[in-house]
Amino acid sequence: MADKKIRVRYAPSPTGHLHIGNARTALFNYLFARHNKGEFVIRIEDTDTKRNVEGGEESQLTMLKWLGIDWDEGPDKPGAVGPYRQSERSAIYGPLIQQLVDQGLAYESYITEDELAAQREVQKANHEMPHYEDEFAGLNAEEKAAKIADAKAKGLKPVIRFHVPVHKKYEFNDLVKGHIEFDSDSIGGDFVIMKRDGMPTYNFAVVVDDHLMAITHVLRGDDHIANTPKQLMIYEAFDWEAPVFGHMTLIINTQTGKKLSKRDENTLQFIEQYRELGYLPEGMFNFITLLGWSPVGEDEIFTRKQLIKLFDHKRLSKSPAKFDAKKLEWVNNQYMKQSDSSKVTDMGLYQLIKAGRLPEDPDNKTIEWARTLVGLYHDQMSYAAQVVEESAVFFTEPPKLDEAALTELAVETAPTVLNKFAELIKQVKIFDAVEINNAIQQVRAETGVKGRHLYMPIRIGTTRSTHGPAIAESIELLGREKTMHHLEVTLAELNH
Repeated sequence: MADKKIRVRYAPSPTGHLHIGNARTALFNYLFARHNKGEFVIRIEDTDTKRNVEGGEESQLTMLKWLGIDWDEGPDKPGAVGPYRQSERSAIYGPLIQQLVDQGLAYESYITEDELAAQREVQKANHEMPHYEDEFAGLNAEEKAAKIADAKAKGLKPVIRFHVPVHKKYEFNDLVKGHIEFDSDSIGGDFVIMKRDGMPTYNFAVVVDDHLMAITHVLRGDDHIANTPKQLMIYEAFDWEAPVFGHMTLIINTQTGKKLSKRDENTLQFIEQYRELGYLPEGMFNFITLLGWSPVGEDEIFTRKQLIKLFDHKRLSKSPAKFDAKKLEWVNNQYMKQSDSSKVTDMGLYQLIKAGRLPEDPDNKTIEWARTLVGLYHDQMSYAAQVVEESAVFFTEPPKLDEAALTELAVETAPTVLNKFAELIKQVKIFDAVEINNAIQQVRAETGVKGRHLYMPIRIGTTRSTHGPAIAESIELLGREKTMHHLEVTLAELNH
C-alpha cells in the first residue's frame, strides 16, 4: 500500500442536503489527498432508491464546490474507473455476486421480512442480540432443495446472503483509533449482499467500488466501524487487499452533549442553511476542519492552502468533536473582517431584500443608502443575515428600551443632553455625520456633560440601543425625521 498513489473518496447518498458531518468527511478526505499529492474521488451511492430525493446529488455537489472542495474524478468528471454512480454499476456487481454463490461463499435466502421480525422478537424475549438464524439449518440437501422450490412456487424473490465464517477474528489498524478487532460471531450472522430488487447492499457495493477504483484509504465517521468487519470478509472472499481505514469521532452539540443529529432542531445542520445566512465558504471550511482535527500551535484561522500544507492525519482527535455555534460565528467574523467591503455589502443587501426590509428592485438611491448601512456593520457581523436584526431600528418603529438602556438613561443629566441634542439636530442644515458630530460637541460645550454620560444617552435616544456602529454615521442614515421621532419617543418615556 505504501508505494501506491494515495486515492480517497467521498461517497454521499443523494438523500438530501449536505450535512455538517458529511461535509467534514468530504473535507478531511480532500485535505488528506491534497496534502499527500494524491487523488480525490466523488462517488454517488444511490442504490437505496427509496431514500433518494430529486436534486439530492446536485445539491451535494453544489455545496461541496461552494465550500471550496474540488475533486479529480466523479459523476461530473469521468475518469478511467467509472461509472461514478452505483446505480449505473449493476453490471459490475451481478457477476461478482454470482461468483461468490458459485464458490459457496454466498447463497439465496428466501426468509421473509415477517419471519425475520418474528425471529427478532424471540431473540429480544430471550435477551439475545438480534441476529439472522440460518433458515436451512438442520436440513439435508434434498430438504433444502424442496424448501427453495416451495418458496419459488409462492413467488418469493430471494436475497443473496454472505456466509459469515464461524469463530474467526477480524482485525485492522485504524488511522485514528489504533488496533481494532472483531469476532465474526458478533456481527449478527449471514448478512445480505444483494436485495430482492437485484441491487447490491451497501457493504457489498462499497467494497467492490473501492477495490475497482483503487481506493487506498477510507476516512469516514466512526458510525461505520461496525460495517468494517463485514467489508473485510468481502475483501477476503475475493482475495483483494483492503484499504487503510480511519474512523473519525462523532460530532457532538456543545449545548446538549449529544451527537449532532439531523433531528436536532436547535442547531442548523446543513451547509446550505449557512450559505443562505450569509456565512463565507472560507470560514465554514476553516471551522469544519477544526471539528476533530487540530494543527500544531495556537492559531485557529487558516487559508485553504495552509490547511492542505498542515493537514496531518495523526492529529485527528480520538475524542468527540464539539460543534460550538458561537465558535463558528467567531471564526466567520474573522473572515468577514478580512473580506472585501463590496462583497460584504452585496451579501447584506441580499439579506435585507430577502427579509423584506428593502424592495426586490430598489432604486439606485436606496441601494447606495443600504450599502452604506451594511458597511457600518461590516466588522461586527459574524454572518450577513445579522444585519437584518442589527439594523432593524432603521426600518421599524423604535423598539422598547431594555434594562441596560433604561439604567443608562436614569442619570440626572440624560434629559438635559437629549433635549439639547434634539434642539440642535433640528437646526442642522446639512444632515450628515460631520454636522451631527459638531452638534454632539456643541451639546458637550453647552451642558458640560462629557464622556459616557454624553454619548450613551444620544446613542440610546436615536438608535434605541446601547451598542452599535459609529453614532454620527448611524444618525445620518436614520435621517432627520426618524431621528427626531426616536428622540421624542425617548424623552416621552423619561417624563413618565
